[in-house]
Amino acid sequence: MANLKEIKRKISSVKGTQKTTRAMKLVSSAKLKRAEEVAKRSKVYASKLTELLNEIAQKMNNSDGEIDNVFFKENPNPKVVDIVFVSADKGLCGGFNYQTIKRVNKLLKEYSNVEVRLSGIGKKGIAFYRYNKLDMINEIEDLSASPSYERAAEFISKLVEDYIEGKTDKIILVHNGYVNMITQEIVEQQLLPVDSSTVDLDSVSMSELEVEPDDDDTLIDALVRKYIDYSMYYALLNSLAAEHSARMQAMDAATSNAGEMVQKLTVKYNKARQEAITTELIEIISGMESLK
Repeated sequence: MANLKEIKRKISSVKGTQKTTRAMKLVSSAKLKRAEEVAKRSKVYASKLTELLNEIAQKMNNSDGEIDNVFFKENPNPKVVDIVFVSADKGLCGGFNYQTIKRVNKLLKEYSNVEVRLSGIGKKGIAFYRYNKLDMINEIEDLSASPSYERAAEFISKLVEDYIEGKTDKIILVHNGYVNMITQEIVEQQLLPVDSSTVDLDSVSMSELEVEPDDDDTLIDALVRKYIDYSMYYALLNSLAAEHSARMQAMDAATSNAGEMVQKLTVKYNKARQEAITTELIEIISGMESLK
């Protein structure tokens, strides 16, 4: 009977866990709908901002087809590289955080011969690199769960200033991106210098926009800063939608696994109960036979 009580206790415990994971799945599903909508609207703005940057860049490039601006000057041999990653503040979302950390670790190996400065957003990623004793020059733990344009711009502006001053040669942003409700993908974006593959100077649809000569690059500088700030903000929104999607999937799988475990434990409980009843019957029969 002690065995029966133990199995019954396990069944009750697994059912309690199943209720929790089912509730978490429903919460993540509701949050995902809101995050997905915000991310979609922000993507439209980000695309239009990129198109504007493309057009102005096309009209400002020199006779060699290059843009004479610090934000566009690619350094073939960078000495200092900034890597910025976005992770979640919470767990229970499958391999969401692991995939981001895995890509960051890959970049750390690629740039092992240069100085790498690491900046992190999100408790899980920061905790991982703290545990592995990797220093970070900039970190913030409550931004990925509640994206804010002002805070995102403030966070990335420190690295942009270092780039302008020549303290760093490249800024790379890594985050997990939302594709659909069942798919996420790792996004690796070179923020600075502005990647020529992102700003396609040969395929820009020209409008009637006219750009006057600007010796101090005020226009292009302001636009690139806006582009970088919003890229950082959009990465947070995209990552949050991907996080809710990953958590919804993880909780759905956990709920299904809990259901399967309850079924197995129930079968085990019934077998143990039948064995106990059979043993009792045998003992009764044996006792009656011994009295004859």
